[in-house]
Amino acid sequence: MSDLAHWADWSPAAREAPWTVGVEEEVMLLDPRTWALESRSDEVLAALPRDMQGRTAAETHGSALELATQPHTDVAGAATELCGLRNALAGVLTPLGMAAAVAGTHPFTLWEDIEVSPGARYQFLYSSMRELARREPTFGLHVHVAVPHPEQAVRAYNRVRAHLPVLLALSGNSPYWQGRDTGLASMRTPLFQAFPRVGIPRMFRSYAEYVESIDVLLRCDAFPEPTFLWWDVRLQPRFGTIEIRVMDAQTRVADTAALTALVQVLVHLEALDGYASHSLVARPEVLEENRFIAARDGMEARFIDPSTGSRRPARDWVEELLDVGADHAVDLGCVSELESVRALAAAPGAARQRARVGQGPEPELGQLMGTLHAQFTTARSEPAALAV
Repeated sequence: MSDLAHWADWSPAAREAPWTVGVEEEVMLLDPRTWALESRSDEVLAALPRDMQGRTAAETHGSALELATQPHTDVAGAATELCGLRNALAGVLTPLGMAAAVAGTHPFTLWEDIEVSPGARYQFLYSSMRELARREPTFGLHVHVAVPHPEQAVRAYNRVRAHLPVLLALSGNSPYWQGRDTGLASMRTPLFQAFPRVGIPRMFRSYAEYVESIDVLLRCDAFPEPTFLWWDVRLQPRFGTIEIRVMDAQTRVADTAALTALVQVLVHLEALDGYASHSLVARPEVLEENRFIAARDGMEARFIDPSTGSRRPARDWVEELLDVGADHAVDLGCVSELESVRALAAAPGAARQRARVGQGPEPELGQLMGTLHAQFTTARSEPAALAV
């Protein structure tokens, strides 16, 4: 591998602590009087205590922040830390007259009210993408899983692509946009599609091919560094991880834990066993269609299965993955979190949002935002308090 690809050195931490998991979630900053977005991320970052500064970062829009856990040996540890980060952020926001909530989109904001963050990274985004960067903000959930060797990571990366529509269907949590019901489970997905370098990426034959494909873009100054790739799944050499980015951010930490467990199990499964069918992995047009179906229909989706030449309900697909992943969950220590995927499948975020708003002609989106905010700091150990 050439010196030009120094960014691609695989972190030795992944060999020392394989299959560890870390979580990143994007959070809305709100005015609690109106539940509108507040573009005050710089002010919030300046007010953070020292122990939160390394776990909190700006995002493209000034009304969003990212919370990021450390790597954990199990999902329970990551979820516990995420609860602590949410509670700590709420403690910073209250004296500033602000609040926070999590969902895939803010349900009634308009693009003209949006400000791009002032940081150099985000001003570069605005200069390169112009008004595309001022679209309504989206809020995603990103999960990192450490893989010991880069060739093993490419193997898992290629095959986990087949499962991305299932993860998107489970996580759909953005039915409302610009004050109306979009009819989609994840409006975040097509909104984010306006950015370049998004979606399900192609297969790669080796880690060297992956690196060279990205490095040519860096050498030609298409973008400054590899994190400007916003694919649904990407490799993160500096951490030694696969990062799954296809999912909507989850209102409830319990649901984040369920999705994190499924991601960890799927990466472990594909890296070690290679479960996904080649007939699906090798068909990008089918994966893209399933991705759209997932964004539109959520857990009501019927995915295309090229191995049978038919459509299969998303719920059946989830059950199959839970069954085949059960032994891996034992090895990884996330049995209870993986089991909770069934509860999420039965009541995903988009369905709960719609149930809260009701069927009236005037959506009560302010009340919905109040509910989402109330769940921001609800303890993970109190699932009964989390129902919409």
